[in-house]
Amino acid sequence: MHDVAVVGAGPVGLVLAGLLAKDGLDVQVLERRDAAGAGTRAIGVHAPVLAALEGSGITDDLLHDAVRVGRGEARSAGRTLGVVRFDRLSTRFPFVATLPQAATERVLAAHAPAPRRAAAVTSVHSRDDRAEVRFGDPAGTASLDARVVVVATGWSGRDLVYRSIPTHVYPDRYLMADVDTGDRPDHDVAIVDIDGTGVMESFPLPGARRRVVAWDSRPEDDEPAARAARLAESVARRGDRVAAAAVTEASSFGVRRVVAPALRRGRVFAIGDAAHEVSPIGGQGMNLGLLDAATLAPLLTRWIRSGTAPDEELRRWERRRVRSAGTAARLAAVNTALGRPLTSAADAARRLALRLALARPVGGFFASAYAMGLDADA
Repeated sequence: MHDVAVVGAGPVGLVLAGLLAKDGLDVQVLERRDAAGAGTRAIGVHAPVLAALEGSGITDDLLHDAVRVGRGEARSAGRTLGVVRFDRLSTRFPFVATLPQAATERVLAAHAPAPRRAAAVTSVHSRDDRAEVRFGDPAGTASLDARVVVVATGWSGRDLVYRSIPTHVYPDRYLMADVDTGDRPDHDVAIVDIDGTGVMESFPLPGARRRVVAWDSRPEDDEPAARAARLAESVARRGDRVAAAAVTEASSFGVRRVVAPALRRGRVFAIGDAAHEVSPIGGQGMNLGLLDAATLAPLLTRWIRSGTAPDEELRRWERRRVRSAGTAARLAAVNTALGRPLTSAADAARRLALRLALARPVGGFFASAYAMGLDADA
């Protein structure tokens, strides 16, 4: 019987498995994918996560190739509405580290036990003295026992733990691409540009690249060429013609909000997007999950070593993480609403509100909020 079984080899599952393995636990990771994903989704790692992982050596490896984003700018019609200064925060890491999720996963995989791949988990059950995991792989169906099971699959494995959770589906859709932009003066500046047609975001990436995301005006037209053309037009309208010319393809995505009221059922836990999903438009989804894992790991180590569950500490952990997910979800909802198209009058009011919100000293609060300073474990 394994000490801990982790379902999912994404960033959250890999962090948990790596931290537990460093503590000497027998950890089995199960992953339905045949190989690590090459796609890029979440790109920012915030200060509380970097601090939480520093002792394991993961932080140094993440920062080796990451861009350290010290400031963000809100812009509109070629003018700067306000500046968010991450580099002035009183924190060990006063910046947002950006790198593609595939690169993040490679770093985390180097610190974690190798997963058992092509293992699609179909059920998990908590028993009095163990937890059972059933899964299918190329050889057929199989099962394993562990003292604790943690589901870190993302939203796709949510039904392994929960029967039903209220889900809010936003009406918004967005276009996204990572593009080559070359050297530029604002190579380490995050940009959020808002006008009457909606939001366009531009974030630095390593290798003189940027992630561009824009509210989609015609999501019903999902032809690849049309998606790329709409994203390029949105970027060009904001004056960044170099990035616009580099858009040759674009993906499309929608957003949801889910916050589970509980993360533990006996010997089974759910963390990351399996338990809480927030809009990526200014949201903190991956970082929420990484903090779930970093704060849960020492409690599970204590449980396995002592043979007794630290129930009171686990209840406190659960309350903190649920509260943090709720805070992040509310912040993401505000960001999503702010990024929608508006009439000329309403857009002018929004620009004025942003100027006031980002002015000193209030702007310092927003820098802390967007850098996960409101998280209960920050």
